[in-house]
Amino acid sequence: MALPKIELHRHLEGSLRLSTLAEIAQTYDLDVPARDEESLRPYVQIMPDSPHDAEHFLSKFAVLRGFYCAPDVIRRVACEAVEDAAADNIKYLELRFTPKALARIRGFAFTDVIDWVLEGVDEGKQGRDIVVRLILALNRHESVADAELAILAGLDRKDRGIVAVDLCGQEEGFPAEPFAPIFREAQKAGMHITIHGAEWDGPHNVRYAIEKLGASRIGHGVRIFEDPDVITLAREREVFFEVCPTSNLQSGVVKSLSAHPLRKMQKAGLRTTLNTDDPSICGITLTEEYYRTAQAQSLGIKDIQAMLMNAAEAAFIPEMARTVLISRLIEAFSTHDQTRRL
Repeated sequence: MALPKIELHRHLEGSLRLSTLAEIAQTYDLDVPARDEESLRPYVQIMPDSPHDAEHFLSKFAVLRGFYCAPDVIRRVACEAVEDAAADNIKYLELRFTPKALARIRGFAFTDVIDWVLEGVDEGKQGRDIVVRLILALNRHESVADAELAILAGLDRKDRGIVAVDLCGQEEGFPAEPFAPIFREAQKAGMHITIHGAEWDGPHNVRYAIEKLGASRIGHGVRIFEDPDVITLAREREVFFEVCPTSNLQSGVVKSLSAHPLRKMQKAGLRTTLNTDDPSICGITLTEEYYRTAQAQSLGIKDIQAMLMNAAEAAFIPEMARTVLISRLIEAFSTHDQTRRL
């Protein structure tokens, strides 16, 4: 039996079925680069011959924004993202989404977009053994005003499973400082904080995220070794890192999976978790992420167990639910045949 898994860093906008995109393009007569699966694939997914750089990676999101054309579309992609996670034996998922990305093309209200995502997620959970919580993602390269609107809408829906706020997008040239008041207010209101940092820019973004934005988790963090003091800070604050090796490879952050600093982070005492980031863009499942990373980094079953336990410890859930999740992992590992699949 496959091991139960936890994913803390997965973007809805990077979790779309290719077949669904083709169907949406045809049904709504969309002005997109292609309308059949194979012709559409290179526009929305990293291909074997694709360049590995941030510009090419991010270009997929620009194309994908053209598909969010109706309420039913947004509900559907949210529902299917949950279905696909459950099919990969993910038992706990934190799915982050950017209201601005889903609203932009048709000018939808952020409140409506958030409601449609919530409705889709609820539908996707029905009859499936998966717990899903949501994270509001704000792009640092977009306006503070839009971020404020998204946060207000999210705070009004905290009781429906929105548990945290994230700052993502282009790091270099877009400092986090203008967003600091928003994150302080969100934290006061009971939201957890996770911040993308040291992915495409230096570790100063990790320091700022921890010291000024209240982050208990960092998305990626792979450039943290450029400043030993930030490593010490993260270790002392017991910050968790949402590491996404395949995404880092495809976006040009690392040259190969074997060169990824995951092992180095672990040896430095940093608390790491393993994630897909954008499974449909990267063309990967979480199970495949574990297999490929384990092979490239010479990870054993105990390393995998440690990362899953870290994910349970880092999850934005009540302590009673965390205890149940950890117990479930312990039971699964106690009966797991190490020669069988993840």
